[in-house]
Amino acid sequence: MPRFAANLSMMYGEVDFIERFGACSRDGFTAVEFLFPYAYPSQRIRDALDRHGLSQVLFNAPPGDWDAGERGTASLPGRESEFRDGIEMAIEYAKVLDCPRVHVMAGVLANEAQRAAHREVFLGNLAWAAARLGDAGLIALIEPINTRDIPGFLLNTQADAHAIVERIGAPNLKVQMDLYHCQIVEGDLAMKIRKYIAAVGHFQIAGVPQRHEPDVGEINYPYLFELIDELGFDGWIGCEYRPRSKTSEGLGWMKAVHRAK
Repeated sequence: MPRFAANLSMMYGEVDFIERFGACSRDGFTAVEFLFPYAYPSQRIRDALDRHGLSQVLFNAPPGDWDAGERGTASLPGRESEFRDGIEMAIEYAKVLDCPRVHVMAGVLANEAQRAAHREVFLGNLAWAAARLGDAGLIALIEPINTRDIPGFLLNTQADAHAIVERIGAPNLKVQMDLYHCQIVEGDLAMKIRKYIAAVGHFQIAGVPQRHEPDVGEINYPYLFELIDELGFDGWIGCEYRPRSKTSEGLGWMKAVHRAK
């Protein structure tokens, strides 16, 4: 049966962040993910996890200046020291939260002419980060993201992400396969899952095109959940979507999946 993690950055926005842990637990979730923990002391989040019997399964390394549009520093020339400091901070939080996975965001190109330069920086930083995270017993993830949501993002396709994983060759470096982004960029989801499942460390889902619940839009998620089960994936599927209304009211899709099992 698929194991679903609530994304607390996007779900349960009707309550304050710390209150979202209890809200998702009451709805039957046993695990959570979110974008960033750094606005809160790590122990405060740890206490919320423990209080509600939740596992933390994923968060992102520091993204740079988020409000200014930065979406990761891993490929930004001249920011290598900041990037490494961010990985060290992520490790500190991961230890306290007992979180096994850290998403290393590739970042946004300054302009298309600099793609090759950004890619080389990304490869160097990612090799270092995978080694450092591996020393800490953690899995490093990279994620292809569509350029409609994040124009200029360096990493966009499954093929590119998996080629980078293969090139670096670190056993703890995996791909975060977000089926929402994959559908927008390239589609052919079932065949992509079959081809790349061995190097997928985490899935994420949302309806396409509006990023609402996964029972709305053009993706046949029940079919894909069956396929992911059939292929023996035993990780987590993050629910990174924007609820159409109150989060709890839109969870009929998850209840239907559980009933089907």
